Amino acid sequence: MEFLFAPPLIVFILSYFKISRTLMAFIASTIFFGVIYTVTHPFINDYFYIDKLGSFVLVVSSIVAVAVFASMISLPDRIKLNKKSIKRFYRFFAVFWIGIIISILSNNMGLYWVGLEFATLSTVYMIKVKVSKEADIEAWRYLIVGAIAISLILFGIILIYAASKDVLGENAMNFYSLINNTQKINDYLFELGFIFVMIGMFIKMGFFPMNLWLADIERASVYQVGALFSGILESAIILGFFRFSMIEKHINYSHLIGIGYTYILITLFFVSFLIYRAKDFVRLFSLSGIEHMSLIALFWISGGYFAALLHFAAHAFMKPGLFISSQILEQNKKYIFKGTLKNLNKFAAFMIGAMFLGVISLPPSPMFFSEIYGFKAMIDIAKDSNYFFLMIGAVFILLILLSIIFYRFVHIYQDMQYIGDEKEKTVYKSEMIAILILFISTALLLLPQSFDFIEGIMK
Repeated sequence: MEFLFAPPLIVFILSYFKISRTLMAFIASTIFFGVIYTVTHPFINDYFYIDKLGSFVLVVSSIVAVAVFASMISLPDRIKLNKKSIKRFYRFFAVFWIGIIISILSNNMGLYWVGLEFATLSTVYMIKVKVSKEADIEAWRYLIVGAIAISLILFGIILIYAASKDVLGENAMNFYSLINNTQKINDYLFELGFIFVMIGMFIKMGFFPMNLWLADIERASVYQVGALFSGILESAIILGFFRFSMIEKHINYSHLIGIGYTYILITLFFVSFLIYRAKDFVRLFSLSGIEHMSLIALFWISGGYFAALLHFAAHAFMKPGLFISSQILEQNKKYIFKGTLKNLNKFAAFMIGAMFLGVISLPPSPMFFSEIYGFKAMIDIAKDSNYFFLMIGAVFILLILLSIIFYRFVHIYQDMQYIGDEKEKTVYKSEMIAILILFISTALLLLPQSFDFIEGIMK
């Protein structure tokens, strides 16, 4: 497991010297030696453990991290950054990555929280890398809102610890012990703690009532920050939600369904409204990310584990790819899409176009299949529920909201025509490599072997 921390630690140390961005990308790619060793040698102790779920999230996050490192090779060619800013970005990216690895592998709730805190604080400095008044404001906003969210999660963890301390002792902090001793836990305290944890996590992912804060931050930052948010940070947060909600499922499943469905449907209602009014690609992708995380959480608590994990991986690959593509398509703060992908390298245009269509779940996108399986899981829940018509009503409302989002995405794609003079756009090799990594990873999800692997994670 120690091998996993070597690449980010080396990047952190090298950030104090003369930077070779190509060397940094190469060092980042060595993470796969540690990943392969870790996922093939599962273990558990009081602080860390590797199970199939954690391994899957770790692999997905590592692929995204390597792609983002590759895209950073040409970042100064896109945006004016001085050497000090570039060094600072690598330095805090390394700290962010270390925090995410700690959270993903953690068996201890406190350690999981520490990892998220590392990621939160380092993100503030990555936002500030882009020298602008907007970036400074959004960095402060991230610090304040992120602190509120992380404080809610910490308070929830304290309550959960109090709910099981008398029967589990010091093991009350362990996810593994909690899931295996749910009948001994104080129900009331645990559920109260779970609500605080859930709200804190949902705020960090931009759920109601904080639907716009991530969109504003990602608009003011370099595109790589948006890619890291959607592909890595949200992965660590949703993994925590998976683990906490699995415990809550054993304690009181009807409460989990009731609270989870209500919160997520309210979030999707506001997100669909905001997407309907969106005109900017980056904000559109940010809001769409909230939609995807909402569906992942909804499918998960509905028992559609395969659907949730397939949707999670597709989101983690495609959305960073689109953020990186945005720096190619944007020109003079306007976007070129309709009819202008032809001015790009043909292969780049094909990959970007495919991800644009894939993210709105058009077949054969992995999201098309994950949504089918996810809705099937929701229907199965409805059939076995005493509230059949209420559940069917929730599914019906969800379909209406998703239809609005789908319509708006298609409309924006068609309407995004640049009015000024068109000229052939430069696509740097590093950007092609980053998009290619994410495109191939998305395509691999469609293999039957990938379906079998994902389906076997929770069995």
